[in-house]
Amino acid sequence: MSFAQQSAHHPSSSAKLPSRTHTCGALHLDQLNQQVRLCGWVAKRRDHGGLIFIDLRDRYGITQVVFEPSCPDFQWAEKLRSEFVIQVTGLVRARPEGMVNPRLSTGTIEVVAQKLNLLSEAQTPPFAIEDETDVAESVRLEYRYLDLRRPYLQRNLVTRHKMLQIVRRHLDENHFIEIETPILYKSTPEGARDFIVPSRLNPGSFYALPQSPQTLKQLLMISGMDRYFQIARCFRDEDLRADRQPEFSQIDIETSFLSEEELFPILESMIQKLWKQILNVDIATPFPRMPYHEAMSRFGSDKPDVRFGLELQDLSDIFAQSGFQVFQNALAKNSRGIAGSVRALVVHPSATSQPSEQFSRKDLDDLTKVAASYGAKGLLWIKVQEGGELQSPAAKFFTDTEKSALKSRLDLKPGSLVLIVADKNKVVFDALGALRLNLGERLGLMPKTDIQNARAQDFAFLWVTRFPLLEFDDKENRYFACHHPFTSPRPEFFDDFIGGKNLDAIEASAYDMVLNGVEVGGGSLRIYRPDVQAAMFKLLGLTEQEAEAKFGFFLQALKYGTPPHGGLAFGVDRLAALLCGVGPIRDVMAFPKTQRGHCVMSSSPSEVDHSQLQELHILTVKSKSS
Repeated sequence: MSFAQQSAHHPSSSAKLPSRTHTCGALHLDQLNQQVRLCGWVAKRRDHGGLIFIDLRDRYGITQVVFEPSCPDFQWAEKLRSEFVIQVTGLVRARPEGMVNPRLSTGTIEVVAQKLNLLSEAQTPPFAIEDETDVAESVRLEYRYLDLRRPYLQRNLVTRHKMLQIVRRHLDENHFIEIETPILYKSTPEGARDFIVPSRLNPGSFYALPQSPQTLKQLLMISGMDRYFQIARCFRDEDLRADRQPEFSQIDIETSFLSEEELFPILESMIQKLWKQILNVDIATPFPRMPYHEAMSRFGSDKPDVRFGLELQDLSDIFAQSGFQVFQNALAKNSRGIAGSVRALVVHPSATSQPSEQFSRKDLDDLTKVAASYGAKGLLWIKVQEGGELQSPAAKFFTDTEKSALKSRLDLKPGSLVLIVADKNKVVFDALGALRLNLGERLGLMPKTDIQNARAQDFAFLWVTRFPLLEFDDKENRYFACHHPFTSPRPEFFDDFIGGKNLDAIEASAYDMVLNGVEVGGGSLRIYRPDVQAAMFKLLGLTEQEAEAKFGFFLQALKYGTPPHGGLAFGVDRLAALLCGVGPIRDVMAFPKTQRGHCVMSSSPSEVDHSQLQELHILTVKSKSS
């Protein structure tokens, strides 16, 4: 007979009193001598020879419970084990002098048990339920319901909840209406693969799970619901990187008749409230703004971390007449008249660091591999020697004039280290932008934020604006939309866009909110003119028939009086992670998946019965690998 069966009806059990009078984080000296009833999990049990101490845990905190030999249920307390669920009735008393625990909110008191009721036994858990754990994440994800008992994850989920409540209140105060949009919808190309869902009632036809409510929120603007928001679930069937999930949430916002100048303050005010009410940090507004081209030229990134320097330096003019073949190839114009560039990062010596000595050949080889992973064909390094001479595998290709200009432009000193990438601009920016962050981490330039003691200067908010509208793909020899095909050109570029002129120079009415090198939200003003939308589809290679098949319902709607509109979506998971001061977004999600999109807890995705597939008129084909 189990402990639970033995104790289920022992004299201490009672169904007359409330299940609990207080939570395990609520008791303080104000409740001295009160009789209370607590419920929770046994976090720890300590037997001190005649006294049994139980740390009783729920999501609100921990209360120390003391069982003295005079307690009628002392014998049952001796049998308690980790993660048993119990109900305790007792008296609140002050902890003895010298026994106060300042790490607990309830650390000044303890509860002297009078009655114990066992609610549920527990097997020994596969890992300790505590904040600090070194158990493999795969094990924790398999037992996620146990992992979620850890105060660390519970605090994160509570913070996420508070964040969304503040967002809802703020948007409601600004006349936004929360509207739910369908999960089963039409497949529309938005940059990633759709998850598709077969329709039993329409054999051979499929729904798609929305990558975002993009066309739906625009249709709501056409319908006259001029301020919409939704905590939207989004789905993308893409190869997952370290911090991506196949399903995620976003704060989806759309408005009519508002310019960027009018929309930005509403969003900045929302961020102010989040940081004040959750972290007690006062964030100054308006946020600085930086055009996309400046961000790329200075930081090699469209989401720059501006908390430290180490900015990119353009050397293209210095090497414009270079005889070095690598530079010649990079600076030569392509068939569309666009040239690449030669750019550099420079690490100067300090009182404690001599970069040219600090970076070994192996270190430089490792940095070269980082650059190569972003498409760079190589990484040229230069070390400045004590006498000022330049040590580099490519130094013999530099003229004296080029060396002199290089020293002057980069303010080189003995001990300086120069890292150069020469290629088309996308490769140069991607490679040097990644190297900048790598060096910032390595050299201790990137500030570390203690989220519990955060200050306003720990958070560098920034708007990146004026993104390019289009990107040309050399392999496919055509343009793609940089954001999505509903993003509007800036009004001053309408004529060029419709006429198909100067396409590489056309800027979009697109904008991202960035914090400490992380994109927390992105959006744009949308195309609201049918002729501009038709021009976009044509430019992206869609025939009229293809555009009609994919977007006919939307193109039809545009003809019935469409207001100027636009919006922005914040990543809920990323925003919550930043407010919690955690890295992986998995730590702010209740039931995340692995990098292969697998839920190890439920073993999904999984096979389904053959009869179900027959109902859906689906025939599966085994892959060659299986």
